[in-house]
Amino acid sequence: MLTKRIIPCLDVKDGKVVKGVNFVGLKEVGDPVELAKKYYLQGADELVFLDITATHEHRDTMVEVVRKVAKEIFMPFTVGGGIRTIEDMRKMLLAGADKVSVNSAAVDHPDLINQGARLFGNQCIVLAVDGKKRADGSGWNVYVHGGRIDTGIDALAWIQEGVERGAGEILLTSMDADGTKAGFDLEFCKAVRDAVSVPVIASGGCGSLEDFYEVFASQSADAALAASLFHYDTVTIEEVKRYLQTKGVPVRL
Repeated sequence: MLTKRIIPCLDVKDGKVVKGVNFVGLKEVGDPVELAKKYYLQGADELVFLDITATHEHRDTMVEVVRKVAKEIFMPFTVGGGIRTIEDMRKMLLAGADKVSVNSAAVDHPDLINQGARLFGNQCIVLAVDGKKRADGSGWNVYVHGGRIDTGIDALAWIQEGVERGAGEILLTSMDADGTKAGFDLEFCKAVRDAVSVPVIASGGCGSLEDFYEVFASQSADAALAASLFHYDTVTIEEVKRYLQTKGVPVRL
């Protein structure tokens, strides 16, 4: 049985880690290099670094910050935000990232997924999707530019296309759940996990140890990503893993 992964996320704006609710009301919570080191020492399985305003501000991801973070940690490291070209991907991988996450740019230019997978391997390409339930409850739409623009694209259809194009993993953020601490969006996560064969990382809404257990017990995800819980020391990664172990969820201690 594959172990379930616990992944802290650094949402970075202007060189600082920030956190908000439903993608707005951002507050500064710390230094990315220090937090990355802390989570590595706590036993995180991976780290996700997202430059959350790079796309909106039409600029590149902060390569120097990525380089500094990569020097401090020895675990898989995914970088996203502002990655628009193959050259951007190469730059991040050379700076120390193990995987690159594409979101808005992949929606605008889906062939970016094919090219990235062909050059760097499927395992390097993470398709990040920010999804929100449609008002009529019929499914979820894909949002881009940091959750600012509703593309009108059906999230499940887009994720299936992304995997066919070569994405090796899905980073799924529920905009409805993001920052609420009310639990992961199990319905959305399960729908995606049932639709594709690649690993799904659940993101958005985690507020307690039980939330981690529920997302795995319901077979809604292969990995769980959280930010506020870890940034504010509500729980440590080690506490999450020991709790999951007592509940029979396979984790790497």
